[in-house]
Amino acid sequence: MSARIRLRYAPSPTGDPHVGNIRTAIYDWLYARHFDGEFVLRIEDTDQNRKQVGAEEIQLEALKWLGLDWDEGPDKGGPYGPYRQSERLEYYDTYASQLIDSGHAYRCYCTQERLADIRKLQIANKDNPGYDRYCRDVDNSDATNQNDSLSVVRFKMPLSGVSILHDLVRGEVKFQNHLVDDFVIVKSDGFPTYHFASVVDDHLMEISHVFRGEDWLSSAPRHLNLYDSLGWNPPEFAHLPNILAPDKSKLSKRHGATSITEYREQGYLPHSMVNFLTLLGWSLDDKSELFSQEDLVREFSIERVSRSGAVFDVTKLDWMNGHYIRDMDAGDLAREIYSYWLDHPPLLGGNSPNEEFTLNIVPLVQERLKKLVDAAPLVSFLLQDEVDLSDVNFIQKGMDAESTKVTLERIYKAINNMGSFDAANLDALLRPMAGELGLKVGQLFGLLRLVTTGLDVAPPLFETMEVMGKERTISSIETALNSF
Repeated sequence: MSARIRLRYAPSPTGDPHVGNIRTAIYDWLYARHFDGEFVLRIEDTDQNRKQVGAEEIQLEALKWLGLDWDEGPDKGGPYGPYRQSERLEYYDTYASQLIDSGHAYRCYCTQERLADIRKLQIANKDNPGYDRYCRDVDNSDATNQNDSLSVVRFKMPLSGVSILHDLVRGEVKFQNHLVDDFVIVKSDGFPTYHFASVVDDHLMEISHVFRGEDWLSSAPRHLNLYDSLGWNPPEFAHLPNILAPDKSKLSKRHGATSITEYREQGYLPHSMVNFLTLLGWSLDDKSELFSQEDLVREFSIERVSRSGAVFDVTKLDWMNGHYIRDMDAGDLAREIYSYWLDHPPLLGGNSPNEEFTLNIVPLVQERLKKLVDAAPLVSFLLQDEVDLSDVNFIQKGMDAESTKVTLERIYKAINNMGSFDAANLDALLRPMAGELGLKVGQLFGLLRLVTTGLDVAPPLFETMEVMGKERTISSIETALNSF
């Protein structure tokens, strides 16, 4: 094994990238960057039945969005390519033949019907399910009548002894070899299984560390024995804790969004997702929660990864995302919102927002956003040619129709005669008017907010009116007056 630090992220193109897999990719990337190593992207597409058109592109796009750049991969090439397993079948054929010739693997001709019958019998007898090694000691060298295209290749697990894994997260873990069945390493379609292909590829690509979810811990004895039978040293393994739902069960779709693509569509920032997912299983101390990308690269260590599962707390993610939104430069946030709107058009029947409009509304919404998706409802009225006030009840609590009309007439006259139409002048002009009319400030502002936006809750009133402009504001007041 190479002394260099090399980690790989190896997604299967079978669907959208799950947040658990993305958390693994983040740890891979942080560890590689921390040690000035290489981060390798490999596509594990040997399960042809589950492969989905476009899934590989979605996986790559998710990594790009998160800022997880890779040094080698299917789109970049590299000295250890190809980087799609479907293009590496010759390697698996070579090493499968080597294992058969050395007596560490064998062809199995058992039919699916026989395997199903065995499993039923094992379940009935409450035995551990698994292959019964029927073909293990059969001499297939003279099986000229056997059809190899219907066979699989199985690995011969040792029938005794212990496999020991020195895991970077869990310490020493021991496995009784006889409890692991003779698993398939090459399927009848000629494609390798995950167990075999990942071992061959990790060795040939000189991967130094393999980070993966704790669900793969039970596969460790299979992989360790494969390495040993091929005469190779295994990489360092780290089995990461599961990401849990609030009820402490493993996170799944029944708990809500689990794909990183879904969180992107909801308007979370990429850095928020990286920061949040990094903390699901890793911590620097008992108080630090907000990290720049540079901080994470500098501080990350596998030794501080927990063995216990971490709860995916959407409330905390919303808080973190809101913090980063409020902390952004206005121009940067405008570009984020505009880019988001290009992919997710915010309105139907309204005008399309342009970059200038987006920059203008950032001061109105920045303090109120938790996600980018929250921006459109707050400013949708600004993209309509005129606000629909037909169903609006303008009368505020403690007021009647007459006092409402008088107030609107007074506001109309004052605004019509004012000079510079900006938030500061509007505040100075209208705030004292409440006392002059015997109203509370909340009554006056609530009425004006309804008249100008049609909404009970909207961005800061005078800043909103400034963006609307004097002409449109006056037109809205006229519309409201005509309803009395």
